[in-house]
Amino acid sequence: MIPVAVQPEPAAFDKNVRKKGLAHLKKKGFPLNQPLPPKADIEPYWRDCLTDLHQAYGGVCAYIGVFFERVMGGASVDHFIAKSTDAGLAYEWSNYRLVCSTMNSRKREYSDVLDPFFLAPDLFRLQLSTGHIYPNPHLTARPMRTVEETIERLGLDDPQCRELRARWYQDYLEHGLPADYLRQKSPFVWHEANRQGLL
Repeated sequence: MIPVAVQPEPAAFDKNVRKKGLAHLKKKGFPLNQPLPPKADIEPYWRDCLTDLHQAYGGVCAYIGVFFERVMGGASVDHFIAKSTDAGLAYEWSNYRLVCSTMNSRKREYSDVLDPFFLAPDLFRLQLSTGHIYPNPHLTARPMRTVEETIERLGLDDPQCRELRARWYQDYLEHGLPADYLRQKSPFVWHEANRQGLL
């Protein structure tokens, strides 16, 4: 997991998502800046900006740090501050993180995950040969625990995630992939390989 630079709101977002969404909340009688009522059902207008979100963030999942194809249907919008916590943020570009569907299903409504938009550099480390992710061992106790909680909540160190990261590095080595290609397709792996002087 590495910091993600915030990208500007698309020109059509206000018309296609925000205005429709806020009008919908008003019609439903749901106040802004308040939690949604339990089991409230609201219109998923955020889906209308998913292609823009994918393009703006280079198709890279904000949590696992790997590119995924839009056409394969794995892209989803993570509301970093959950819809159930703040209704008005359901339709705000600044609250959206591009994530794969697996990471979105793990993040859910939890608030103990680090925000990639405000992530300090070098919190996470990677063992390139195995894909093992772990906290920077030089962190003090509190940030160390926060990083550990994010890894645990998202399952970032499960066997599938490890295998994915290790495979990207192995492909880079075995097939002579350009470093820029690795950076585009697996930026976390590139970041760690670069930091370790292995590119």
